[in-house]
Amino acid sequence: MKSTYILVLLLAFTACETQLDLSPVTNLTNVTYYKTAEDAKAAVGACYAQIGGTDPFLDLVTTDDAIAFLTGSADRPLLWRYNITPSNTFISQYAGAYNGINRSNTVIGRLPGIPMDENLKKRYIAEAKFLRALHYFNLVRLYGDVPIVTTETTSLEGLAVPREPVDKVYELIEADLKEAESVLPKTYPASESGRASLGAAKGILARVYLTRAGTTAGSPYWAQAAAKAKEVMDLGVYDLYANFADAFALTARGGKENIFEIQYLTDVKGHGDGRGYGVRSAPIYPGTGSGIARPTASLFTLYSDKDTRKAVTFITSYVYNGVTTTLSITDPDFTKAVSYQKLWDKTAKTTSGEGTSKPILRYSDVLLMYAEATNESNNGPTADAYAALNKVRMRAGLTALTGLTYQQFKEAVWLERRLEFTFENMRRFDLVRTGRLLDAVKAENSFARNATIQPFHVLMPIPQADMDANPNLKQNPGY
Repeated sequence: MKSTYILVLLLAFTACETQLDLSPVTNLTNVTYYKTAEDAKAAVGACYAQIGGTDPFLDLVTTDDAIAFLTGSADRPLLWRYNITPSNTFISQYAGAYNGINRSNTVIGRLPGIPMDENLKKRYIAEAKFLRALHYFNLVRLYGDVPIVTTETTSLEGLAVPREPVDKVYELIEADLKEAESVLPKTYPASESGRASLGAAKGILARVYLTRAGTTAGSPYWAQAAAKAKEVMDLGVYDLYANFADAFALTARGGKENIFEIQYLTDVKGHGDGRGYGVRSAPIYPGTGSGIARPTASLFTLYSDKDTRKAVTFITSYVYNGVTTTLSITDPDFTKAVSYQKLWDKTAKTTSGEGTSKPILRYSDVLLMYAEATNESNNGPTADAYAALNKVRMRAGLTALTGLTYQQFKEAVWLERRLEFTFENMRRFDLVRTGRLLDAVKAENSFARNATIQPFHVLMPIPQADMDANPNLKQNPGY
């Protein structure tokens, strides 16, 4: 087994410098640790720290939303063109997810032995189960069958775990989310902002049911997804901001629209997605923009000029030293390309210091899941389904829709999801669950993409490093 893989899997808990303000856990052993309520708090904080590494690149360039920067790392254009091998560095989200799962398993297994407030202990364990479910949900959607590990890994023994069928993985995900749902509170005080809540558990469970329904007409999961989304709506805790831009503002951390998010602090513990996906070589970012992926014209032109999301999502020009540079959606020069700015923290002074939160579940997603699932379970849109869809549209400055057939309404929701959630790690999962990935990728052929996508590409390959580390893993077909 490769030592790097073992190091990742067994890595001790690291500092969590987010809004949760939890203490770092370093240089401690299992003998001296997990003794006090403060140990428990920090251990749960380490679970949250592991969800902070999400990158939208895989979602963007394996769909019809973005074009990879065509020089530099060869793995980028290879992924974009679907010349994908298990060694591609941009598909390796596997080990990080299992690191997060191991942290959750540690909390779930060790906190029962800590003398502390029992209600708080139950809540911490519920938070860990929510986060474990989130990791497994990402894994099963990316890779299909995956190993199920529900106890803490403390040594090299027991690492060679075989893959389990998708249905069994979903059974664990659903069980974890339902247990979390039975324990987690509706709200937290401001000092606890960022923790998993009742609404987060219900909302992710709605997404699980929507995914499991897939393309099956009449699936019972449609009604379950609609019911669970409605439960979030009925909590009376969440709503849309009046302006789309406000959902991504620094002031929106823990706000009414952001049901669950990865929180950062500007120039303390930040991310670099605004700069990384900003205009190539533009001096308006610390260290200049990287431009590792640019939006496609097919995405950009979907937005009407009345859609307020367009100006929030994309940067189309910038001013530096009094000179205005106008950007293009078609110019092959990436230094002149329209780029993403949705998560850009303009106050950041360091290259990876942006403090804008990365959304995992927003209230607009709950509304659109409800609209889609209700249309499916009723074989046509209801008044409530229209209300949910139109609430999102009208916030964006668009007119309300009426008089649609079942199919028209479904496609209207799909379009709205693409416009609402681009750059939020949603597009690939939406295309796969609705059976549209291959057609969408084949239709997006700008910049001579010529993607060699095949049906097996609905799943990513298990990363080669993880295959090498675990002899009991079998690779996905086609790779």
